[in-house]
Amino acid sequence: MDIGFIGLGKMGMNMVTRLTQGGHKVVAYDRTADLITQAEAKGATGATSLEDLVSKLPQPRAVWVMVPSGDPTEETIRHLRIILEKDDIVIDGGNTKFHDDVRRAADLQKHSIHYVDAGTSGGIWGLQIGYCLMVGGEKGPVKQLAPIFTTLAPEKGWAHVGGHGAGHYVKMVHNGIEYSMMQGYAEGFELMSKSEYNLDLGNIADLWMHGSVVRSWLLELAAGALKDDPKLESLKGYVQDSGEGRWMLMDALDKDVPVPTLSTALFTRFRSRQEESFSEKMLAALRNAFGGHSVRR
Repeated sequence: MDIGFIGLGKMGMNMVTRLTQGGHKVVAYDRTADLITQAEAKGATGATSLEDLVSKLPQPRAVWVMVPSGDPTEETIRHLRIILEKDDIVIDGGNTKFHDDVRRAADLQKHSIHYVDAGTSGGIWGLQIGYCLMVGGEKGPVKQLAPIFTTLAPEKGWAHVGGHGAGHYVKMVHNGIEYSMMQGYAEGFELMSKSEYNLDLGNIADLWMHGSVVRSWLLELAAGALKDDPKLESLKGYVQDSGEGRWMLMDALDKDVPVPTLSTALFTRFRSRQEESFSEKMLAALRNAFGGHSVRR
């Protein structure tokens, strides 16, 4: 089918490639002209603007937005609302807070434009193995887009999970679980790195991939990283977050649901970004004050 695609970053370009390889006609746009040229080389039709993209699509149109979350996505969808027409569909495949999906869907509905939110997981590996897609929105538009989802996802790799916002809500929880799993692996491997046994951590990660109850794709990636750099000496322990963990924590607070593992994982990421922690200086100052314990100046 025909689809417009806005945003040609690492994931966006790979998704366009997978779609063109699957026989779909993609009209691609990005603010960076070189990326449009790259998309054309992969079989897409380039567009010079959002208006140009819309003009090159047959009605009813489907336009996938894959730009950074927050203002860039907001501005793009606001612009599309002006230039799209009745029964066209906007798909947001980025990392959006589910409350924003509900608001946007209601706003677009006033203009008879459909909105679908697609929580997308797969990262840079999606081109080869496909993307897991968690889709929210009305049944009709989702059914229309089924050929797109089927091409992007591996077998059984996409599902319509509920109404507007449900796709990004499920993706939010998915990422919260991901944070927690990564933290568990990180702590276990740090302990083994301090062991007196001089363990081969890459080999152990690979071993656990064969029949172990903790096997996972994350562990497979860990095995690769540890074999390339056994002590991870080329990296700094600075870990960003893309927002979903925070949103999940706030949702859990609203619903009185305990999520201690996620909380620890998220706060550990915050600590990783501090070269100097005021709270730890405070601890040192207090121990020195009440007990005369030594401090490092």
